[in-house]
Amino acid sequence: MDLDAVADELYGLRPEEFVAARDRRVRDARKAGDQALANEIGALRRPSLAAWVSNLLVRRQPEEVQPLLGLGEELRRAHRELNGTQLRRLARRRNEVIGALGRQARQLAAQAGHPVGEGVQREVEGTLHAALADPEAAREWAAGRLVKPLSSMIGFPAADEALLAHRPTPEPEQHARGGGREEEEDEGRQEATAREETAREAKAREETAREAKAQEAEERRRRLAEAREAERDLRAHEEEADTAARAVEEAGARLAGVEERVRELRERLRDAEQEQQRARAAERDARDRERRTGRAVREARRRAEKAAARLERPTTGAGSRG
Repeated sequence: MDLDAVADELYGLRPEEFVAARDRRVRDARKAGDQALANEIGALRRPSLAAWVSNLLVRRQPEEVQPLLGLGEELRRAHRELNGTQLRRLARRRNEVIGALGRQARQLAAQAGHPVGEGVQREVEGTLHAALADPEAAREWAAGRLVKPLSSMIGFPAADEALLAHRPTPEPEQHARGGGREEEEDEGRQEATAREETAREAKAREETAREAKAQEAEERRRRLAEAREAERDLRAHEEEADTAARAVEEAGARLAGVEERVRELRERLRDAEQEQQRARAAERDARDRERRTGRAVREARRRAEKAAARLERPTTGAGSRG
């Protein structure tokens, strides 16, 4: 068991399952004698709902990760080069991709048994915007272990101001000769489109900043709720421990009483067994006496019968002679 494996497991769970699973892994690490790993696991934080949905998208649809990262590289390159045509094309593609992924993430959450609303979907889309704008944010999102939604300056503000003053690269010479008025009108439309995009992106940045503040407030409330829950759990466990201690004391007293009774009964049993042995010996002696006296009676009866028989015979002989 290592930290990466445990983190992958935990951040794949539903938010309400996170804390119990993390605590089990902390106990497992302690039982294995790895206190450092137990501390690292204990420091992992439960993801917010929007962060969980973002992680779910990465884990359930890994084939969407690389295309989005590639789109982010293209956008950043176009901003560095101030390529207005490419930026407009990529901006449309960006909005389409992020909108589709946001809806897909919401569907995945519902399929996972945890439906979410439009607010969470917007936070997920904000995370995707941040992943497009910032390579570090992209790597963090692609790892699938977000604790809270990512926020970033949507668009690429350092390039937006330069884009306003930028003029498209002149067309080949034959187009320049073909009509300057059309070219100027086209440039004007491009500049107007760029200004509109910049305004939309500035508005999106403001909205993202507000959402980030709201998310921070929600995170503080969540942490406070976790602290209160932990305190309630502590009190409940302390009460259970006190109850268990009292139960142990009462059980010990009952056990001592029963053991004393057992000792008394064993002594009485020994006395009864000894008395039984004496009674059996007395019975044997009585039976022996009975047998002896019986034999004596039978022997005395035979002698008496013989004596009576002898007594009768002489009397009978004398009568016959007369």
